[in-house]
Amino acid sequence: MHDLVIRNGSIVDGTGATPRSGCDIGIDGSTITAMGDDVGPGRREIDATGMIVTPGFVDIHTHYDGQATWDGDLAPSTPHGVTTVVMGNCGVGFAPAKPDEHDFLIELMEGVEDIPGAALSEGISWNWETFPDYLDELERGEYAADVAAMIAHGPLRTYVMGRRGADNEPASSDDIAEMAALVAEAMEAGAMGFSTSRTIGHRAMNGEPVPGTFAAEDELFTIGRAMARSGKGVFEVAPAGLAGEDLVAPRKEIDWICRLADDIGRPVTWLMLQNLVEPDEWKQLMELSQEAQDAGHRVVPQVAGRPFGILIGLSTKHRFKDVPSFAPLRDMTFAEQAEAMADPELKARLIAESNAAVEAIRETEPLSYQVVTGYDRQYLLGDPVDYEPTADRSIAALAGANGTDPVEELYERLRERDGRAMIMMPFLGYAHGNGDALHEMLTHPAAVLGLADGGAHANFICDASTPTWMLTHWVRDRTRGPRLAIEDVVRKMTADTAALFGFVDRGVLEVGKRADVNVIDLDRLTLREPHLVADLPAGGTRLLQEAEGYVATIVGGQVTREHDEFTGARPGRLVRG
Repeated sequence: MHDLVIRNGSIVDGTGATPRSGCDIGIDGSTITAMGDDVGPGRREIDATGMIVTPGFVDIHTHYDGQATWDGDLAPSTPHGVTTVVMGNCGVGFAPAKPDEHDFLIELMEGVEDIPGAALSEGISWNWETFPDYLDELERGEYAADVAAMIAHGPLRTYVMGRRGADNEPASSDDIAEMAALVAEAMEAGAMGFSTSRTIGHRAMNGEPVPGTFAAEDELFTIGRAMARSGKGVFEVAPAGLAGEDLVAPRKEIDWICRLADDIGRPVTWLMLQNLVEPDEWKQLMELSQEAQDAGHRVVPQVAGRPFGILIGLSTKHRFKDVPSFAPLRDMTFAEQAEAMADPELKARLIAESNAAVEAIRETEPLSYQVVTGYDRQYLLGDPVDYEPTADRSIAALAGANGTDPVEELYERLRERDGRAMIMMPFLGYAHGNGDALHEMLTHPAAVLGLADGGAHANFICDASTPTWMLTHWVRDRTRGPRLAIEDVVRKMTADTAALFGFVDRGVLEVGKRADVNVIDLDRLTLREPHLVADLPAGGTRLLQEAEGYVATIVGGQVTREHDEFTGARPGRLVRG
């Protein structure tokens, strides 16, 4: 008798094969031990009739580096079928770290990834100094998903070079040799690879770029070689010019990335998004990556499943929040704020004060001015959500249809649904007002799916729900262009991501593989609007986003979530490279 049997599901096994109906899965301990028409009885059985059964999703781009030391839930990723997370991305993390560097690393993570610094300060245990020590601390944890970590350039450079490293001064040959030795040590201890950020948009709270942003090739290549000597590991890059701030940089970046992959013989994955400045540039970069792959080098663009931007709402950031007349509303609930804002006199004052504040930054902060006044790119998100909105859902279009001023339209839309309404403003991946570029990226053979940013940008986005969006939108609901086959979407979230990081024991449903499994009612699967909660240490806030339709998520043979609720089981552990 098996420990657990999943019966009569439609098996989408992660390989890209056509789904198989009416297939049973037998699980014993943490392993899939049988698959077929009738695998025999189980001590516990899950009836998956009419549902899809997939491998657990492997999310390769998260930022739970601090959260994992105090929180076993690993939300907001785990409510969306994620059973393995890789953290340490984008050159930021918390190891290695000397005691006097803790505050700087917290400020770095807060600035780059918008994780409340007070929550990190109160929540992180700091029971480590070296990266192997950090992995040992993670190994003591119990989680709702397996965790794996890369060593990041920011803390590494700061640990070796002190203030010089934090200030992005050039590294000496001795500095580089010490960094390489520490990376080799981290790889030996089980790091999944190394990450660095070179985009000027990634800055600490003091406004300074992430340590390593301007690192010379000898530093990057020497570190890459140290990683490669372990015979494993992925080199991850957030490249310069990522958001279109430098049109020359991306081509230079892809040049050294291709040469690095050739040099070290290991995968190099780099973040690729469509920008607004040169919206078709990504095509050329994708083809250069494909050429490198054709030549035998593993240069892997990491693409997103939906646009990247910010969410505007009473619970997040909006143009009225910091003006004087809003001050009496700040301690109210969002529903109370929405009700108070119905007062015509208050409405007039808030609009007038916000107009003056926005006008004041027209010359001094032109980018912020464009964001605040970009009504044609501010879309109603809705509930259920729509991350591929049509132009008529923009604040500008709604104002035109209703004969109102865009500021007034925004004001009234923020009040909807008792102040819970969200407005999406995409910066990347939506230059043409549709998902066609994303579709091309997702279907390109050179690319891998990533960029869900679980645990990061806590008060502005909640892209950790990307797996659910992939299934609801790209597989089932899209009407503005072609959809994706379910077998391809599942493969992108399981076998492909697992293979990139060398997780050979998971990513497909197969006898002998780890029993990480999702049972999903695809017909009922729904992605709800994000909402703000204050559940981080020190009362820190973050956005969470619920899904409805995950019948069961199984990690290592144990049901961690059932009917969209945590069961309390925490079988997830550290996975060492």
